[in-house]
Amino acid sequence: MSEDTKFVTIATFQDPVDANLAQTALESAGVESFLQGGNANSMIPSAFTARLLVRSEDEAAARAVVDGAVDTPESMETVTAAEIADEGEVR
Repeated sequence: MSEDTKFVTIATFQDPVDANLAQTALESAGVESFLQGGNANSMIPSAFTARLLVRSEDEAAARAVVDGAVDTPESMETVTAAEIADEGEVR
């Protein structure tokens, strides 16, 4: 990254678990990101927030990934149903 790279905050989190899940979703989609304040937020969540930042040119894609993860979160039921359906397929 160059010194001219601009970063934007796409989300803030009070819960460190939510912050890490959002960052993991971005990583899975191939979008580089970092958490600012993540360490302090992990130690004392009620006192600090974590900010999820991405490069400005990745903002639209990153927001779509994070919004999609919030709108359609994976659950054990959906993952298990998909695994059962996959096992039933003839290969």
